[in-house]
Amino acid sequence: MEKKQLLLITKNTNLTSDLDNEACQFYEITTVKSIHAGYPLALSYLPDVVVIDHSSLGTDSLRSLTNFKSTHFLNKSFLFLLVSPEDRPFINKKIKDQVDGILQARTNCKDLVEQIEDTIKMKRCLTNYWKDAFMGLFNLLGNPVILLQDEKIIAMNDAFKRDFFVAKPHQMRLSNLMTEQNQLKIKETLRKFDKSKHMKASTTAALQMNGKLREAKITFSKLDKNLRGQLVMMINFTGKELPINEEIGSSSPEIENCFSNSNDHEEREFTKREKEVITLLCKGYKTKEISEALCISTKTIEKHRSNIIKRTHSGTIVESIVFALNHNMIEI
Repeated sequence: MEKKQLLLITKNTNLTSDLDNEACQFYEITTVKSIHAGYPLALSYLPDVVVIDHSSLGTDSLRSLTNFKSTHFLNKSFLFLLVSPEDRPFINKKIKDQVDGILQARTNCKDLVEQIEDTIKMKRCLTNYWKDAFMGLFNLLGNPVILLQDEKIIAMNDAFKRDFFVAKPHQMRLSNLMTEQNQLKIKETLRKFDKSKHMKASTTAALQMNGKLREAKITFSKLDKNLRGQLVMMINFTGKELPINEEIGSSSPEIENCFSNSNDHEEREFTKREKEVITLLCKGYKTKEISEALCISTKTIEKHRSNIIKRTHSGTIVESIVFALNHNMIEI
């Protein structure tokens, strides 16, 4: 069974040790000593549970409570406040509605873990809410976006249908967008990503579009930790940065490396003649002018242009030129 992630914010080293011993079977525990360090860490790896030890941190912990429910991602974490008996009446009156549970300090750690588990079972939200919210919004996005369930495309927005010339939307899988050499490796990588604790991965890959290969930046994100196998995939052909906050949610280098490695099966370096052709194209030469300059036929020039487009995974020669310049494949 995969362990849940628990972020403990406390200055009490005895509590850290005792809770780690008691809960290590069910939780992977990360401990920090201040709210200042705890909040960015929570944003980074999106823990299932956050426990803030008010009894050791004091009033600083109360000022920052609202931060831990400030995003949709962190709102999915269960937030608990550990308080001393003398502070309990005040906390119940002023702070109770800002947290998912109030735990009593000086309680043995076995009881603390049981209280946390009981609260989670009682308050667990319906995760289909996140899917419904996503489905209501993703048609507004200009970039192609799809919703995956175990590599099968179960939903796609209008931009995806337009850019990929989709005729039968109910019969597509992610492997249909990838080259044949990459398909098995990509399926296995997505399975590993689904089982990991990471929430997102971004990389560059070649996608098949209407018989052509085009380079794109793709970003995968889990819709919800509890929706196994379900991923959002956003595609960007423009070369601009995607409107995604890279600081929120842990990122998976494994899936990024897999896509990068599987996409490198084809040689990216131009031949000497291809480099001469694309260099002249960059300088504004027409096909006939290139033919005269290099003393080769226009038919051969067209063949080189086709090879250049294929080698750079582009849709047009203009895209090939941009790709070649961006990747330092030629010098002008």
